[in-house]
Amino acid sequence: MSNKKLLLVDDEEGIRRFLGLTLMDLGYEVETAENGKAALEVIDQLNPAIILTDIKMPRMDGIELLKAVKADHPHIEVIMLTGHGDLDLAIESLKSEAADFITKPIDNQVLEISLGRVMEKIQLKAQLREYTENLERLVEEKTQRIIELERQNAACQVVEGLSEALSSAANEVETGSGLFNELPCLVSIHNRYLEIVAANELLKERLGDVVGYNSFDIYSDRESAGNACPVQRTFKTGKGQRSKETFVSKDGTEIPVTVYTAPIPNKDGDIELVLDISVDMTELKRLNDELLETQYKFQRLFDEAPCYISVQNRDYTIAEVNKRFQEDFDTILGAPCFNSYKHREHPCEECPVQRSFKDGQTHQMETVVTTKNGEQKNMLVWSAPIRNAYGEIKQVMELSTDITEIRRLQDHLTSLGFMLGSMSHGVKGMLTALDGGIYRLESGLRKNDQERVGEAAVVLKNIVGKVKKMVLDILYYAKSREIEVEQIPAGPFLRDTASLVASKAAAANVKFNLDIPEEMGSIEVDSSSMSAAIVNFLENGVDACERKIPGHEYFINVSARDLGDSIELTITDNGAGMDRETREKIFTLFFSSKGKRGTGIGLFISNQTIEQHGGRISVDSEQGQGTTFTITLPRKAELKK
Repeated sequence: MSNKKLLLVDDEEGIRRFLGLTLMDLGYEVETAENGKAALEVIDQLNPAIILTDIKMPRMDGIELLKAVKADHPHIEVIMLTGHGDLDLAIESLKSEAADFITKPIDNQVLEISLGRVMEKIQLKAQLREYTENLERLVEEKTQRIIELERQNAACQVVEGLSEALSSAANEVETGSGLFNELPCLVSIHNRYLEIVAANELLKERLGDVVGYNSFDIYSDRESAGNACPVQRTFKTGKGQRSKETFVSKDGTEIPVTVYTAPIPNKDGDIELVLDISVDMTELKRLNDELLETQYKFQRLFDEAPCYISVQNRDYTIAEVNKRFQEDFDTILGAPCFNSYKHREHPCEECPVQRSFKDGQTHQMETVVTTKNGEQKNMLVWSAPIRNAYGEIKQVMELSTDITEIRRLQDHLTSLGFMLGSMSHGVKGMLTALDGGIYRLESGLRKNDQERVGEAAVVLKNIVGKVKKMVLDILYYAKSREIEVEQIPAGPFLRDTASLVASKAAAANVKFNLDIPEEMGSIEVDSSSMSAAIVNFLENGVDACERKIPGHEYFINVSARDLGDSIELTITDNGAGMDRETREKIFTLFFSSKGKRGTGIGLFISNQTIEQHGGRISVDSEQGQGTTFTITLPRKAELKK
């Protein structure tokens, strides 16, 4: 399959013609289809690497085409073309494993970048597949060769201990005839004076005519009878010996051997001679050295690969990881993968590793992981089966590529659409409440009912505050805003900010405890943005106490203390608390543990604001026990962009 072959699907002929010319200029082989059904009819014949398809088309739209392609041709990458009003459909396509989506009108530079990313993805898949196939083939070849040599080695062990049969064999060796002269082994006979009295032709060919030599002379590391060789140990113990030794050839080179000795008794049962049968292990040593070199080379590739690699067992436990993985995660070999680097108590849904175990295919998914330093990373995860010599899947390799920067750029382009969509229902509700408040105000004014007017004013004030907060959140995220600091008294600022949430806590029957000294010196802050950030944490504390347990008294404690060059603000509640995975993701854009009641941008913006001032946040929380946020702010703002 050519990686440059592309199928363009669009119901508008003009787009097919002009966009096709652009794609050909970029070096792609382009075929076109007018709708999804027509595309499916030609896919098997064309076998494209990439499909570029419009979302809205007659007969079969782009979403249906995407699902059909991924069901039958999962290796084909699909890029969706969408109008500005189709962002929801575009997001749905990403959930169905679309590689990317591009909004119309199509910018040629954006198109080229998107296609470049997809090509990199295709090449990565091909490299991983080739690496796995080569590794499996090499391991199989080396394994078969070692098995063959071990069989030869085992055959020689049969000779050990057959002392009666070896008595007649000694005569065959001396006369230069018989079975042992034909064996592919180095055979020699030694007397009780540790002298070599006979040797077969192969030994003479390799070591020279050693008959009459001392038994220890043929070894490279034996210098005298005091340094016992296997023959001497056999005379001493009366038992056959097996050991790995090194002979010296007639040209002075070393020959690694496995030595088997057996005692040969005389008629009285005394050991008269010792038979030495040695197997030349040169070839096995060469293969072992070659295998070690190959293993070292692949270990280097394994460790130096610019991605995270782990090898996992069927029960989710980690068998091996590369150096990059070990550096960034607290990984314990044998521990479950979902606990080691996802910090979960249970396996992930749609785990690609388990899918590879089931069907033997490669699979992929995107996920977010947290390193041991607390850094969150977007990862593109690939899985590939590792088979044994019989084709059985024994383990699965998981390869994870860091795509955080790519996703950060994509988020910057698409998140506004997500945000506005998720807030639309909230805005409608606020407008309805605003209409109700205005109606009550007008009714109170007509009837001159001051109590009704006051109640309406409170309602309108609350609604306007919520609208203001939502608009500020949108502006903070939609536009990178530089903070404007001023020097203000720290104590009154923190007390006034905390008091903004006191009424909400009282309405929720949550005790609000304030311990902030009036005199804490001054601090440089952007008062409006910092106040909004602190209020976010306080309101989250009130929300966490809403899941009430009968008879349980809920509270929020707000305290501050002077640390010299900085000020520490602590917000503690005894509400629902958070598990580890939630703690690690609460400052992630659009993540919310409140379901439909949360937008997922409040704490994200609060975290950004505190970081812009040069401050930091720590979180301590346990499920069912409550949460503590500790915010540390420098007195002199260390402005960060």
